[in-house]
Amino acid sequence: MNGSAETRELSFAEAIRDATAVCLQRDPRVFVIGLGVPDPKGIFGTTTGLASEFGADRVLDAPLSENALTGLVIGAALGGRRPILTHQRVDFALLSLEQIVNQAAKWFYMFDGRGGTVPIVIRMIIGRGWGQGPQHAQSLSSWFAHIPGLKVVAPASPADAKGMFIASVEDENPVIFLEHRWLHGMRGPVPTGYHRTPLGKCRVARTGGDVTVVASAHSVIEAMRAADFAAAHAHIEFDVVDVRCLNPLDFETIADSVRKTRRLVVVDDDSRHCGFAGEVVARVCEAGLPLMAPPVRVTWPDCPSPSSAALAEVFYPSDRDVFVAVGKLVGRGLEHATHFPKRPGPVDVPNLEFPGPF
Repeated sequence: MNGSAETRELSFAEAIRDATAVCLQRDPRVFVIGLGVPDPKGIFGTTTGLASEFGADRVLDAPLSENALTGLVIGAALGGRRPILTHQRVDFALLSLEQIVNQAAKWFYMFDGRGGTVPIVIRMIIGRGWGQGPQHAQSLSSWFAHIPGLKVVAPASPADAKGMFIASVEDENPVIFLEHRWLHGMRGPVPTGYHRTPLGKCRVARTGGDVTVVASAHSVIEAMRAADFAAAHAHIEFDVVDVRCLNPLDFETIADSVRKTRRLVVVDDDSRHCGFAGEVVARVCEAGLPLMAPPVRVTWPDCPSPSSAALAEVFYPSDRDVFVAVGKLVGRGLEHATHFPKRPGPVDVPNLEFPGPF
């Protein structure tokens, strides 16, 4: 659903900034609020220049008071506005869980849609980077996906970042928009103008017949790199399914892929226990889909995320870990694992051109 067939190359962060500007232009009810929104660095470049373009009454800074701020935008939404709230790190949003889970997510259900809707988008940055450690590098995507009434979006490409962000702002109910910090600097073609990608549909990022690899957000990038190496060196072809939307989940696309390959690996940038990877595996098993081997999860270990670069190298699953998991599942290709290319640069810096998180 595009306004233009033309594209231009943007970073993931620029695509979100572009989408926000489109929403502000198209709908006077939209406003953006959050700590650091009008700051010159603009939250990884996602809000840069918006205050000067649209004015301080629509692009607002806010105090470090997450619970009160979330309550404020819920009230604004019930009053007819369409707020975009930035909590920056997902860790900060934990202070507003009561507002998100008990108020925003439940409102439509409790009043049968007749008490107004809560059309808010809450942006949260997830994942590792620059040694941010246990209190600043979590993902917690399964927490929000567990809550009825919340839509949870986790795009992996700049085009989807723009298209799904616009769709999120236009949705009549609350949307949690998760941005993995390692994606912000990644570039790709993005449609110009109005570009909307409907929520709740997976994207098949790569087709292959040997194994289904299900992933979201930055895990898609790791899966695609592993797929390139596996195809070139081990003659293993991946079907890579980019989930894009954790809730609602497009299980049919996943099921169609598993029926074809009869093997499943789920890659999730989060802890293993009670995580999203386990949900996908459970649904495949409950559906009785034919599998040639038990499904495999590639996740974080069940311990807090480290600050140490040495620990980060073994804590976070990489493209090599995905390749090894697939090789074990299909019973070949592991002899090439020792030749898997090591990512250049510091282990916990996603983009050498991007100096840091602020």
